Amino acid sequence: MTGVERDVRRRTTPLPLIPSESKDHVVSRRQFLGTLGATGAYFALGGGVLQRVLAAHDLDDIAAGRLKIAADHQWVMIFDLRRCDACRDCIKGCQEQHHLSADDEWIKVYELIGVQGKFAMPVLCMQCESAPCVRVCPVRATYHLPNGIVVVDQNVCIGCRMCMAACPYDVRVFNWEQQDVPEQYHHESPEFQVPQKRGTVSKCTLCVHLLEQGLFPACLQACTMEAIFVGDLVEDVMSNGRETYILSQYLRQNDAFRFRSELGTRPRVYYVSGHGQDLDF
Repeated sequence: MTGVERDVRRRTTPLPLIPSESKDHVVSRRQFLGTLGATGAYFALGGGVLQRVLAAHDLDDIAAGRLKIAADHQWVMIFDLRRCDACRDCIKGCQEQHHLSADDEWIKVYELIGVQGKFAMPVLCMQCESAPCVRVCPVRATYHLPNGIVVVDQNVCIGCRMCMAACPYDVRVFNWEQQDVPEQYHHESPEFQVPQKRGTVSKCTLCVHLLEQGLFPACLQACTMEAIFVGDLVEDVMSNGRETYILSQYLRQNDAFRFRSELGTRPRVYYVSGHGQDLDF
């Protein structure tokens, strides 16, 4: 039995919805951040921000160390595997946003067999708090942003690929060829690098350039099954653009797990496998 199959054996039921004002996947900065602030404040039941953050992180008892609050937001991603049908629309949305070739996939969708049959599991950069890729980079081209996202500065990267060898999730991509992208789409920043530079490493950045504008990641926008959520540990809220939940309660009551969490990387991507119940959505 694989680690994934062991993890998906735990099941529970979904939470009631917290109504969200926006009914569209793409919302304005004011709408998105307003929802985060209002929901987080409403469910701050005494105990403060730090306790709400740690409540979400202690789910599988591997939170080794203290999370330093260094930004207004601490981003995480949640995949509800009960909804995922392996359509790969998330991959297409990611490739379109970042102008990637068809061969470059920052998200990999695996079709696995668990105790209840076949299921799909998207895997992308886990934005690990204790990231092996950050530790092994000899030139510090890979590093954490204050909001927890791991990025690669391709102007610094020397293409040694030590980060690829260290990553236990196999989600980094080496850029063998120079991308041909029209100049009007060029962006020069670790948060949003277009085109990818030949001889460097690239990966998912959780579309932090969109999050900073109050928008959702491209994969979430492209997901027709509404299986992808983005969450904020600081505000303790998560949303897929149509539904909004209390993050810590949703993860706990739906028995969420983190892929290969036993390695101590403290990933910020959570999965919900459920127990085969029908969902109303």
